[in-house]
Amino acid sequence: MDFDLHECGVFGEEQHQLAQRVYPAPAGDERLAFERDRDRVVQSRSFRRLAGKTQVFTSRASDHFRSRLTHTIEVAQVARQIASTLCLNVDLAETLALVHDIGHPPFGHAGERALDACLQAHGLRFDHNLHALRIVEQFEQRYAGHRGLNLTLGTREGIIKHSRDYRVVDYPKLAEYFLDQRPPLEAQIIDLADEIAYLTADLDDGVESGHLEIGHIREHVSLLRRSYETVAAAHPQAEEKYIFHDALQAMQKTLTLDLIHTTAKKVREAGAKSLAEIRALDHRVAVFSPEAEVQRLEEKRYLYATLYTCPALDLEHTKAEEVVTELFNFWLEEPQALPDSYYGEIQSEGLVRVIADYIAGMTDHFILLQYADVRRYVRSGRSAAHRIRS
Repeated sequence: MDFDLHECGVFGEEQHQLAQRVYPAPAGDERLAFERDRDRVVQSRSFRRLAGKTQVFTSRASDHFRSRLTHTIEVAQVARQIASTLCLNVDLAETLALVHDIGHPPFGHAGERALDACLQAHGLRFDHNLHALRIVEQFEQRYAGHRGLNLTLGTREGIIKHSRDYRVVDYPKLAEYFLDQRPPLEAQIIDLADEIAYLTADLDDGVESGHLEIGHIREHVSLLRRSYETVAAAHPQAEEKYIFHDALQAMQKTLTLDLIHTTAKKVREAGAKSLAEIRALDHRVAVFSPEAEVQRLEEKRYLYATLYTCPALDLEHTKAEEVVTELFNFWLEEPQALPDSYYGEIQSEGLVRVIADYIAGMTDHFILLQYADVRRYVRSGRSAAHRIRS
């Protein structure tokens, strides 16, 4: 397959610019700039905490369900394949895949909605991409000479722009990230690699959980049905669950190849022959074909109708929103109960943002422990400040 878009990727002079850091990197390290970024992300505490954060089902339900961490690893696999086939910068694409969910709070999207609602009551918003940037620039403290992970400009740009565009007029503090230009192809593919990974994984976890049935999926998800029929014809004696597993992999391959082919086609149609020309376009060129987009939307609607809003998950979501909201309001009333490291940030960041930062960094398990502590001490009528901060 001839999909060499090397000149449209992050190489050469553009890489030199995007490889810049706020603080000089230590000398004597032979790793390339984005390789070093990848290693710093993987070794960060925030990355490790993804193991304790919900993807669709909480880790309490089964050890076999995806967590944010295992989902992230699957996204990185897809992103590497796409970037490698298109001859893009694989190290940058992998790094962006590994860091793309680092800003998510506990309890998945339910936790994010609840935290955003708490902030909106005070005129603020929670955006997991912008929070991820705060994490890598401020909250990770591993080095003697500076706060943050000191990631390259290219990685930081991709963190905030991989899934949406921001306007300079709305976000003047982000002006250094080329907000009036499209992101590099390495960043553009990440959101779609994310979709490919979770559309496959959520069907798998849905069946594993018992909330979805393979036969029902085949009736309503055409992309899976065609893959299933192909596998079943080749292995007529195989058990349904094994045919289904192979069909999921075939479905993922179909979407991945479609994204590769369509992106290459769109780049050529746009006449773009360099990263500068990719940036100057008025639209993103990493997209699915119209046919694949119809199938993607069909499956996404199916998952929302049958899995994401099923009664069992609705109960979990309601509980998650209750936990986040009660804890947020508690620390709003008793800020002295916050840990010292967060309490000390109130003057510079404001109490509301500090509370959101603290909650967003928690794992599912830790926030439930905090919730139990707070409720116990509130019921006792005693001050929770010393206990919660200790």
